[in-house]
Amino acid sequence: MLAYILRRIVYAIPIMLGVALVCFALVHLAPGDPLVSILPPDASAELQAQLRELYGFNRSLPEQFASWVWRALQGDLGTSIASSRPVAGEVIKAVGNTLRLAVVATVIGFVFGCLFGFVAGYFRGSWVDRVASVISVLGVSVPHYWLGMVMVIVFSSILGWLPATGAGPTGSGDWTWSWEQLQFLILPAITMSVIPMGIIARTVRALVADILEQEFVLGLRAKGLTHFGVFCHIVKNTAPTALAVMGLQLGYLLGGSILIETVFSWPGTGFLLNSAIFQRDLPLLQGSILVLAMFFVVLNLVVDIVQTLLDPRIARA
Repeated sequence: MLAYILRRIVYAIPIMLGVALVCFALVHLAPGDPLVSILPPDASAELQAQLRELYGFNRSLPEQFASWVWRALQGDLGTSIASSRPVAGEVIKAVGNTLRLAVVATVIGFVFGCLFGFVAGYFRGSWVDRVASVISVLGVSVPHYWLGMVMVIVFSSILGWLPATGAGPTGSGDWTWSWEQLQFLILPAITMSVIPMGIIARTVRALVADILEQEFVLGLRAKGLTHFGVFCHIVKNTAPTALAVMGLQLGYLLGGSILIETVFSWPGTGFLLNSAIFQRDLPLLQGSILVLAMFFVVLNLVVDIVQTLLDPRIARA
C-alpha cells in the first residue's frame, strides 16, 4: 500500500512539469502585446524596452519558462501588469473563494446525486427510476449559466429572497461564516451543483443496477441478510467509483467556474481569469491557470490514494 502511494506521488511530478509547460506555452501563443494595457499610446521605444526588461519579456521563451518555474517553486508568480500587485496574493484570495464555492456545490451535487442514483438503481424500471433519471438528464443538459440567470431573476428580482451578485454585503471577498455571507453563496452553489449532481446520479444508478445483478448479492439475500445489510454492501462497492467521479467534478468546478462567477460576480478564479484575459495580463493569467491545474493534479492524486484505502484491490492490481 505504501509503495503504491509513493509511486503515485512520484508519477505526479512529471505531470506537474508538463502542466506548467502547457500553461506557459498556451498563454504565450495568444496574439497581442501583453504591455499594451499599461503603455500609453505615445510611449517611446526606450520606455517599451524598459518595461519589457522589467517583466522579462525581452528574454527568449525557454529562459522565461525556466525563470517562471523557478520563481513559482519559491512561491513567486510574478507581478500583475494591470494592478502591479503580486500575482500570488491575487490568486490565493481568488482560489479561496472558488474553492469555497466549488466544495459546497460538490457536496450538494454529491449528496443529491447519490440519493437519486441509489433510488433509481435500487428501484430500476419503476416510476421512481424514471423520475430520478429525468432529473439527472436535465441536470447534465441545462446550461448552468442560463440556469444562474433564471435563478437570479426568480429568487432575487421577483421574490427578493436572496442577493443576486457579490460575495458579501460589502461586495468584497472577505469571508465569515455568517448568514449575511452565506446567503450570497446559496444561488451560485446550487447553480454549480446541478451538473455534478446529474453526472453522479447517472454513474451511481448504473453502478447500483449492475451490482444488484451480481451473484454475491443473491448470496447475501440467501443467507437472510436484511435489506439494510445488502444496501450497506452496495454502498461499499459503489463508494470508490462515486468518490472518483466526485473528485473529478470538484476539479472541473475549480477550473470551469468562469461563467458562473461572471453571472454572480463571485470574486473567484473564474472572475479573475476573465479579467486577466480581457486585460491581457500574462503573469496573472499564467499564475491562475497554473494554480488551478496544480489543484486538479493534487486532487486526482488524493482521490487515487483514498480509493486505494477504500478498495485495496486497486493497489494489488
